[in-house]
Amino acid sequence: MSRHTIPTEDVLRAREKLVLDHFHDEVRQDWDDVLDTFPHPHYELIASMTVHDGDGPVRGYYHDTRVAFPDQDHEIIALRHSADAVIVEFWLMGTHLGPLGKIPPTGGRHRTRMTAYFIFDEDEKLVTERIYFDQLTILSQLLGSLDKKNPRDLLTLGRAVVGLLAMAGSEPDPRLLDTTAPDLTH
Repeated sequence: MSRHTIPTEDVLRAREKLVLDHFHDEVRQDWDDVLDTFPHPHYELIASMTVHDGDGPVRGYYHDTRVAFPDQDHEIIALRHSADAVIVEFWLMGTHLGPLGKIPPTGGRHRTRMTAYFIFDEDEKLVTERIYFDQLTILSQLLGSLDKKNPRDLLTLGRAVVGLLAMAGSEPDPRLLDTTAPDLTH
């Protein structure tokens, strides 16, 4: 299919239903149903330049994010279609009650605007969820919720800074760096 050809309405409706079911199942934390939306689960988190590829790594990603934000939820802002994707703008929200990587829980709440590209192959199978967001927006909300006059919160802030520094040296996933320019001549 050409990148200039939008699929039929039936295809777009089927893609949209799959994506909305995927969102709904994530909120319900029904990981089996979420994973059933992919033939092979694959997430790309552009802000952290990380990839979670396959059942085990994706389940680990789900586990870690729900330990950090057990009440994670979303509000969809807009949903759009392209030749090979459903693009969803949404607010992601959650309360930081568990460790986020090496950052200790702050008890703070975040509401962060994000965009996710749900990319489909030529057989109309979901092959990638690629998520764009600003990590600093999340961190500033979580750390901003700490009372800088409270010694316990100052200790948490210090531990968070140490955790951030420990995480800062992570190498980006090479699959996100090795990109090829598209052929725009056709």
